[in-house]
Amino acid sequence: MPYQKIEPEKLSRAVVRQIERLILQGVLLPGERLPAERELSERLGVSRPSLREAISELQDDGLLCSRAGAGVFVADVIGSAFSPALIRLFASHQDAVTDYLSFRRDLEGLAAERAARLGSDTDLKLIETIYTKMETAHQKRSPADEAHLDAEFHMAIIEASHNVIMLHMMRAMFDLLREGVFYNRQVIFRQKVTRSMLLGQHGAIKDALLARDPAAARKAVEDHLDFVKSCLAEERRASANEEVARLRIEQERGRG
Repeated sequence: MPYQKIEPEKLSRAVVRQIERLILQGVLLPGERLPAERELSERLGVSRPSLREAISELQDDGLLCSRAGAGVFVADVIGSAFSPALIRLFASHQDAVTDYLSFRRDLEGLAAERAARLGSDTDLKLIETIYTKMETAHQKRSPADEAHLDAEFHMAIIEASHNVIMLHMMRAMFDLLREGVFYNRQVIFRQKVTRSMLLGQHGAIKDALLARDPAAARKAVEDHLDFVKSCLAEERRASANEEVARLRIEQERGRG
């Protein structure tokens, strides 16, 4: 007979499944500290021994880690997506930047399309809120805050797509971007005209999402990342031209 007696689930197993789900959905982030044992057991409505058993299982699975005197944290499971050797290769080869932007164009275009269809009202409100913060940061002389919010804006779209595989893959990619592995985001925010164009592009993405227009959202993302790619290409050409000019002036001085 295919039927088996149903047994009640252990409380610790229910805790494990809940924390696993929060990590999978991107609610709990790598490096985030869990509440203290007493507080967490009260929130979950389980005994402290049951909670300890669940935490131990999650640690054995590599999803949580403890730090002496600091508490229990979500393990850096995203950071392990790429080996250190591969990260060094990304950082040292210009082709990786082009491939990275092409990858983002394809994946984020799809994510924006999905977000327009599947994102909740709260998801879209978050995207709108981040864009409003970008408008405020745009008034500042330094582009640092605006560049930081740029990454948050794009991640909010990925989250609104409600695809957990895409979410964790793109979180890993954005972590490398924040670390400057592919390029320095502040470079493309350096020029005032470019900053204004970028803000307008983010506004177009936001408007398409709020209108729940999947095709327009995808196109707005693709147009934006095509622009980013052209800006970085121009920056590379300008740097190469400056290097040639420097060599020429040094040579000219040597002739004197």
